[in-house]
Formats: sequence, C-alpha cells, structure tokens
Amino acid sequence: MPGPLHGYRIVDLTSMISGPLATMILADQGADVIKVENPEAGGDHTRAANNARSGFSASFLNNNRNKRSVALDLKNPAALQAVLRLAATADVFVQNFRPGVADRMGLGEDAVRAVAPNIVYVSISGFGETGPYAQKPVYDPLIQGVSGLASIQAGSDTERPRLVRTILPDKLTAYNAAQAITAALLSRERTGKGQHIRLSMLDAIIAFLWASDMGSQTFVGQDIPQQEAASFIDLIYETATTPISAAVQSNKEWAALTRALDKPEWLDDPRFKTPALRQRHINDRLSMTQDALRTRPAEEWLQRLTDAGVPCAPVLTRTTMLTNPQVVANGIVVETQHPHAGRLRQARPAARFSETPATIRHGGPGLGQQTREVLLELGYSSADIEALTIKENAG
Repeated sequence: MPGPLHGYRIVDLTSMISGPLATMILADQGADVIKVENPEAGGDHTRAANNARSGFSASFLNNNRNKRSVALDLKNPAALQAVLRLAATADVFVQNFRPGVADRMGLGEDAVRAVAPNIVYVSISGFGETGPYAQKPVYDPLIQGVSGLASIQAGSDTERPRLVRTILPDKLTAYNAAQAITAALLSRERTGKGQHIRLSMLDAIIAFLWASDMGSQTFVGQDIPQQEAASFIDLIYETATTPISAAVQSNKEWAALTRALDKPEWLDDPRFKTPALRQRHINDRLSMTQDALRTRPAEEWLQRLTDAGVPCAPVLTRTTMLTNPQVVANGIVVETQHPHAGRLRQARPAARFSETPATIRHGGPGLGQQTREVLLELGYSSADIEALTIKENAG
C-alpha cells in the first residue's frame, strides 16, 4: 500500500535542515516531493557537508530521501517559468528564503497562486517576517539564545547559558511544518481553499518551551521571578561500570527506590516524606542516590530497579544505541542500499500507519538527477530541456 500522502505533490525550494526535514517527513509518507536546487551553487548547502561518501554527505542523505531533484538556475527566466509550471501541478509549495527574497525572485505567494489558486504556500523563516530581526541571517544557536532555550539549558537565569547539543530549533520547526502542511491539506479537502502557512524557528521553539519551562512567565499581573534551578544534578547516574538513568515521582516509586537501593531509612527522613519535600530537597536526594549507585555495576542496578518497579534505563552512546535490544525489537534503525553512497543506516519513519505505511522508497537524489524526468512530465520536449541548459547529475 502507498503512504497516506500518496498522490500529493510538493515543490520544495528549501535547503539546510528545517525545510528539507519537513518535506522528507511528507515524502516518507508517500508525497511526491520535487526538490528544486540551484546548480550554480552546487544545490542544497548540505551536499557539501563533511562525513560524506561517493559525493553524498550524511546530512543531505538524512534529510532528503524519497525526493526527486530538479536543477534549475532561477535567474534564468525560462527556468523560473518551469518552476511555476511545476507549481501549477502541485498541492504544496515550500520555501525557506529570507523574508522578501521569494517575492523578488518571482516565486512569492501571489506569483505561485496565480498558476495554482488552491495551493498550500509555506514560508519558513528564522525570526519571522516582521520585526527588527526579520532580515538577520539565522542559524540554530541564535534561536536557542533569543528564545530562552540556552538559559533553560543552563538550569538557572543566573548561570552561564548553554546550548542544547543538537539543532533542536531547526528540527522542531521541521516537525511543526510537516504537521501544519498536513492540516492545511485536510482543510483544503473540506473547503477547497489553499492558504499560506508562515512558520518561524523562533515561533516553533518558544511554543515548544511553554508547555513545560515557562511556568513563572505564565501568570500575568504579578512580578515574574527569576527562573531558579531545581537542581544542577541531572538524572544521569554513575555506577561501578556504565551510566544509567532512573527517575521517581510518586510515593510508590520513591518507596520502590529505597527498597532497590537497600535504604529503608530514607522513608523516615523528614526531607523526603512527600513529593513536594523531595523536590525541595532535590540536591540532597539526588546526591544520596548517586552515592548509592556508584557501588555496583550498571547491569545489577538495572535489574534491581526494574524488579522493584523503578523507572530506569541504560544510558547509551550513539553507537551502542544501534544494538540496544529495545531499539532492535522495534526495528527503529534500518539499512538500505544507495546506488552511489552504498549501504546506509538510518532511522525509519517514526509514525507507523497500519493501512498506509510510510516507507523509504529510495535514497537522497543526485543534484538534478530527475530534471529531465520531471520536465518531460510537465510536457517539455527534449529540445526545450536542452534550451534550459540543464545538466542531469546523478552524483
């Protein structure tokens, strides 16, 4: 069975991570995603990233599978018309140029909607389309800084801010965009009307933080206190061998932890009588837990904690995660064969559909690999294609 988005066409003018990951999620779910790239610039910037094999970078492959690549120099009026002709056959048009650039190129919403009145037009930006930062060049660390994420990661407003060691704003924006596009397509099925989705990385990360990290900023009409650290001790514990994680919330789980650690006296400690008191004395509680866990190997502790009913798990490296029995049992990491880059290991699409499964149909395309194929589908003749001076490149 084809994926749930089979039959939908998406024109993708994005590069880097936030846009390409969003459209790859939709491609995995069956959409025909046509990635339009600039041959003069070497295509998507991630094609030139390190960690590459046979001309294909891991970054490009991990954000662009299941897509077709068309190489067009959009400074050429004929190539621009080809993109508009492509847009006329599409359901979604996605771009992540700096605000105003798509309009100047002739690919803004008005130009695209003139040939595709009911299209879903998507603009992804860094700081949004208005305001003093709108025209700033953007990378993930800047969004982490402005959004407050770096301060939250530090543990306290008074500590030195720290970056999350993954490009969370980029990737979270991608997931927001994929969901929003699907919602807009559903709305169009009901109303017959397309719409313009505007999404910024700053929007995405602030909305994400509010669910759990902005409690002291929630109530209006009173002084906002400085965000204080609950604890600078995290829930990664050293053992006599490798690290583990364990966490308890309820009284039942706290009692289970004391049994597993052979610390019954902790139940009578006035600092730990209730969840609120355990939170108030969190540093003492976590330090004592850490001292106890250092005394035995990880494997022994994980078994004792599991038997007692304490939520726990091993803490793995990126490499040891690959062979973890839980990861293996769920088939999360899969291997595929790329015609140029060879054998690839990637995460399968996360959402599993019982009737219309998402699949990895093919790997990331070479720059312009499907240019001729797509233009022929649009009705261009071989002579027309040659006139556009487009060179196919399968990598």
